[in-house]
Amino acid sequence: MTAPEMDITEELIRDLLREQHPDLADRPLKLGARGWDNQVWRLGDDLAVRLPWATRSADALLRKEHAWLPILAPHLPLQIPVPQRLGESSERFPRPWLVTTWVPGEPADRAPATRAADAAITLAAFLTALHRPAPEGAPAGRDRGGPLADHAEGFTQGLDSAAELGLIRDPDAVRAVWEDAAAAPDWAGPNLWLHGDLHPANILTMNGTFSGVIDFGDLFAGDPACDLAAAWILLPDGAADRFHETYRPSPDAATLRRARGWAVLRALSGIHIGDAGVHGRPGGKPTWGPPAHAALQRLTASVHQ
Repeated sequence: MTAPEMDITEELIRDLLREQHPDLADRPLKLGARGWDNQVWRLGDDLAVRLPWATRSADALLRKEHAWLPILAPHLPLQIPVPQRLGESSERFPRPWLVTTWVPGEPADRAPATRAADAAITLAAFLTALHRPAPEGAPAGRDRGGPLADHAEGFTQGLDSAAELGLIRDPDAVRAVWEDAAAAPDWAGPNLWLHGDLHPANILTMNGTFSGVIDFGDLFAGDPACDLAAAWILLPDGAADRFHETYRPSPDAATLRRARGWAVLRALSGIHIGDAGVHGRPGGKPTWGPPAHAALQRLTASVHQ
């Protein structure tokens, strides 16, 4: 996360809407969330404005969502933010921005799923629908979806740092999960559509189960194991088996092993981000720590299953 280049305010957004989409300019407007790449402002009851603010890569990610999400959305069983308007760069704001549908619910890092069976079935149905062969020209992943071996150095650094900070109880158990995953055969199937960033802040809940999925900036085509890591990252204890029974086609053993590796990487990242938030360091989010620790505990318990 880099330092924002300019403040994003209600006044700025209203000016942009008046310039390019004046029919929306008088709707009620309030800040919804500040993410890694974008800010999201709720626009009336059913729309949102997404503007890049802290990373240069956000521009391309928004354009990717504008190009692909309207095609994918009709086939998905959960609500996603469907782009409705594209705002082009201008003198007032020299970056692209989007008007999307608003997805109701609370982020799972603040309101985790509690109805285990319902959440497992809902998540499996969503990923079954999303994980279809992608066409030629589909985007590639930025830093995920390829062989786990490419991330060995990052894993080692993340684990060693977490252990030095006293954030990991049993580093050897975590390393065992990783080594088993990294030794699994690579994906040999077609490149499938993937969300690519299924952590608790990017999935929404209502009434104890999942209600929507947001932030498709990392949408790409690749190995489904990257998304299947969500079974350990997002679901309550004891729900992963129900997820795997429901997801189609049933994942083979090698895919599940790789998925555990991706889950370990995401859990370590969440633990560091959560610790940074607890201690007030830049980029920290304290709500990310508890679900990441819970995920790592589930993973170390399941490595020999």
